[in-house]
Amino acid sequence: MKFYRPLKRIEAITFDLDDTLYDNYDVIRRTDSETLKSIQGFHPALADMAPDTIRLMRAELLAEDAEIYHDVTEWRRQAVHLAMTRAGLGESDAKQGTKAAMETFALWRSRIYVPEENHDALAALAERWPLVAITNGNADPHACGLAQYFQFTLRAGDHGRAKPYADMYKKASMKLDIPLENILHVGDDLTTDVAGSVRCGMQSCWINLRKGDLMHIKDARLLPHIEISQLASLTALL
Repeated sequence: MKFYRPLKRIEAITFDLDDTLYDNYDVIRRTDSETLKSIQGFHPALADMAPDTIRLMRAELLAEDAEIYHDVTEWRRQAVHLAMTRAGLGESDAKQGTKAAMETFALWRSRIYVPEENHDALAALAERWPLVAITNGNADPHACGLAQYFQFTLRAGDHGRAKPYADMYKKASMKLDIPLENILHVGDDLTTDVAGSVRCGMQSCWINLRKGDLMHIKDARLLPHIEISQLASLTALL
């Protein structure tokens, strides 16, 4: 554990989900693959859909509405629907197919492996402080066995703009009735998690899972209060 700023009293801890509490890469890769199979099997006109089609539709939607990225689930839903209508499906079939594809996406998106040591760390921390999940993504803590540690979960789109905007950080403070300066936010991303939380007045913990050097990483904008390399290190604060 490395300290960069003096810590104030900690009265609650908020956590990013993806790539902070589990490795998200394989989950997303498998989810995209299974969702594509679902789309291709829904209608003959979709059978040859290319793997990058949804990505291209997402890029097109983002170019039309830059704010859509604040809700990644709705962004994906619209991309799937657009891909289906572009392939020639009528509105009724496209709506039905999009619903089926998003159900497949939700199923695989939350098939996440959380290391046992992370479960142990969260359980120990939850005995000492209220814990809250704050995510820009769409993994479901209930489905992946994490919900029991958190008082509540805040998700971009439903609960405000995506991090690094302060919307969800401030909402967590209000719901907990704890000042921002007494909340420690833990995350892997130096922009959305570290810079976002520090700028709105929180304390920040960077979990450095890839042995990066904070002094030589281009997107390092603001120093966190502490740096750890594994979640279990946080139990030293107990």
